[in-house]
Amino acid sequence: MLVGRIITYPQKNNSAFCQPHAVSDDELEAIKQKKMAELQKAAEARAALSSITAPVHLTDSNFSTEVARYPVLLVDFWAAWCGPCRMVAPSIDQLAKEYSGKVVFGKLNVDENPRVAGSFGIQSIPTMMIFKNGKAVDVIIGALPKGAIEAKLKQHLSSGSIYG
Repeated sequence: MLVGRIITYPQKNNSAFCQPHAVSDDELEAIKQKKMAELQKAAEARAALSSITAPVHLTDSNFSTEVARYPVLLVDFWAAWCGPCRMVAPSIDQLAKEYSGKVVFGKLNVDENPRVAGSFGIQSIPTMMIFKNGKAVDVIIGALPKGAIEAKLKQHLSSGSIYG
């Protein structure tokens, strides 16, 4: 005995679905212009990223703007009196050069900018946060070696395009 199942789908009202239609030359030109503008904007963003080879200075007043501006941003929360922060600084500077065009690095002094540090609950430094498309996606706490910071960063770069 053969047992099976027959699935019937309800009839679809054709008016509820997109009907193919001819595209006028004006519509086609508008689509082309829109796509060209998108491609140009993406190219300009990549060019701007590649020119940033040192950490950007972040403050309470520019933090939100800068996080939104860059597809991938690693923020180093630090203080001048912090010995481990000074140990990590050369690694951050090197990574900023090596990852120019892919990642922007930023530095935020927690003593001078307590609002941002407090909003993220930063209680120990150095703390590094990785932001992708404006959202915090990872945290690194402590004075880790350059290779460990880079490995954590690579996890977020391997997940596809940083521009979308």
